[in-house]
Amino acid sequence: MSPRERPFAQVDVFSDTRYLGNPVAVVLDGDGVDERDMARLAAWTNLSETTFVVPPSSGEADYALRVFTPGGEIPFAGHPTLGTAHAWLEAGGVPKSPGTVVQECGAGLVAVRRSASGLGFRAPRPRRTGPLDADHVDRIARALRVGRERIVAHQWVDNGPGWAAVRLASAAEVLALEPDDHHLRRLMLGVVGPHPPGSPLSFEVRAFGLPAGVREDPVTGSLHAGLAQWLIGDGTAPPAYRAGQGARLGRHGVVAVETQGEDIWISGESVTCVRGTVHL
Repeated sequence: MSPRERPFAQVDVFSDTRYLGNPVAVVLDGDGVDERDMARLAAWTNLSETTFVVPPSSGEADYALRVFTPGGEIPFAGHPTLGTAHAWLEAGGVPKSPGTVVQECGAGLVAVRRSASGLGFRAPRPRRTGPLDADHVDRIARALRVGRERIVAHQWVDNGPGWAAVRLASAAEVLALEPDDHHLRRLMLGVVGPHPPGSPLSFEVRAFGLPAGVREDPVTGSLHAGLAQWLIGDGTAPPAYRAGQGARLGRHGVVAVETQGEDIWISGESVTCVRGTVHL
């Protein structure tokens, strides 16, 4: 298939101020694009994710989404889900079900809706849960350059990208981390710690994803979804809270978490920074 111009947007997610969230590149017409060209564009943009909107196979879905990191394709990611829905709606997309966009992806059907906190997705069912084994926790402690005793809790929170997570005693400890890339290279790792009572944010989060080609991600929706299921489930977090991410990278991402019945929703503001076409 010969290359042609395709509608393209770059959207900043989990921020209402341009260039302070996490950008995602969105190809709004990915139909017929070769998988190798998708991977090549994702490596070229050098963003944590690049997405391609393609026709769905499910009659319930408004579109299907393929998500690529610089290291390859993944089944699901959070900020690309919200950024793509933002770009699709802005480009004139009309959902089949009023008020709810349904995305088909490797994690199944993911609902996206608008709330007071911006667009939000319903957290998908985790692929893996439960505590990490002792060797894994020891590897994480070495990667974070902390004593094993400073990891106060740990859990698999994998909903597609492969996240494992550890909790430290405070947000300040999370922000002070200076990880060792040699030990990080095989870890998809989220780290979370609580802010002091009365703070505008309940938790601070950092995400490290060298296996996906991302040393540290500015704001990570999939990780926040898994963390919320863990922290709310064990009573560490309330049913609704706000968390920050990206401060060490000069970003100010804010993620809103809300529980409705058995569902957890991950929401945030989005703003378009680039709009045009891409040749694919």
